[in-house]
Amino acid sequence: MSTFLARPHRQLSAGWPPRGERLAGKVCIVTGAGSRGPGVGNGRAMAILFVREGAGVVLVDHKAERARESLASLDEGERARTRVIEANVSTDEDCARVVAETVATFGRLDVLVNNVGVVGPAGNVVDVDMQEWERAMKVNLSSMALMARHSIPVMAAQGAGSIVNISSTAALTGAFSSIFYPVSKGAVVPLTRQLAAQHGAQGIRVNCVAPGFVYTPMVSAGMSDETRERRKLAAPLKLEGDAWDVAYAALYLAGDESRWVTGVVVPVDGGLLLGVGS
Repeated sequence: MSTFLARPHRQLSAGWPPRGERLAGKVCIVTGAGSRGPGVGNGRAMAILFVREGAGVVLVDHKAERARESLASLDEGERARTRVIEANVSTDEDCARVVAETVATFGRLDVLVNNVGVVGPAGNVVDVDMQEWERAMKVNLSSMALMARHSIPVMAAQGAGSIVNISSTAALTGAFSSIFYPVSKGAVVPLTRQLAAQHGAQGIRVNCVAPGFVYTPMVSAGMSDETRERRKLAAPLKLEGDAWDVAYAALYLAGDESRWVTGVVVPVDGGLLLGVGS
């Protein structure tokens, strides 16, 4: 079986992910670059993969130690191409600071990955806590607009750039127990398309990745083996997704291989949206 299909889950190590040059010379910001528990979440996987593919990477997290933990498997030369910034990207001030410090450190900005996100408040529209709604909406949606707001002028001055927003397949279906998460992630889709339309003439591409039932530290806490198996079997491929599946989709959209791709939503879900389950 190939390295990409091998299970158990691919573990962050000196040999994984493999090294390449698909982002050589590029500078990338990844928000939410830590993981909320043991293992590899989407942000950690994207940050490490981008470093392994030759990029200079700024790892942004509201807890710096989480981002620093992401660097443990890198060698000295790879770590020299990284910087950790602690920031609350739901605030305009911190977003401006992250971009300014990135440019001061690396001299440019080529790729922005808007990954930070929370599950948010539970409940339907009748009983959801609206104060929690507003707080979580700032994290899931406003953070992406704010990071783009400060990144786009830098990219436009360079004549090129790529923004990758992380949404969810929950945004593309009606089957979710809480109203907040699918609504906030759903809004990422028109944000992506508007940014792509409005800034394409400046050489800036904007795309979106919509993960399905990937198994990450964010969802694993308290999950039973039965629930995990049911999630795996919900999609036609019958193969459990992990953070590296999301990271490789983001890698394609970040790099020059996707130079003629903008305004698209890429589901990474094992075919979940086909609606053909077990």
